[in-house]
Amino acid sequence: MTIQQMRDFLTRVPFNSLLGMRLHRVHRDGISVSCTLRPDLQNSAGAAHGGVTAAMADAAVGIAILRHFSGRRRATTVELKINYFRPVTEGRILARSHLLRIGSTLCVGSVDLSDEHGRAIGTAIVTYMLMDAQVDVAKARSAPQISRTR
Repeated sequence: MTIQQMRDFLTRVPFNSLLGMRLHRVHRDGISVSCTLRPDLQNSAGAAHGGVTAAMADAAVGIAILRHFSGRRRATTVELKINYFRPVTEGRILARSHLLRIGSTLCVGSVDLSDEHGRAIGTAIVTYMLMDAQVDVAKARSAPQISRTR
């Protein structure tokens, strides 16, 4: 998958475009996305809303998985967990994904969240399910069973 295809995929999701997410960098084991904090992305305390970084973590792992499979497999998020370390009140937020495990039905990635000064602002673990893996399992379950007799 080319960098341009990843950029196109990222912005094809309207929510990602609404947040202003951009492909920042491509790594061997993942990608980095960035988002510039705007007033409409802040919570009542004036810091980045947690949903912004959650969406960034989700997208960073999802696109890394898409890249891993060269765009040939569909996947959907089944779990996302974030620990926040510090608030961000201005500047750019970065989410750097690392693919940890690519299984036959589940894929897991970790995400390092940082501000534009390189300070850690949080960490996330995201689990995706491969959609076509469900189809394969359903086909196997519906296939005729071979009985063995002695």
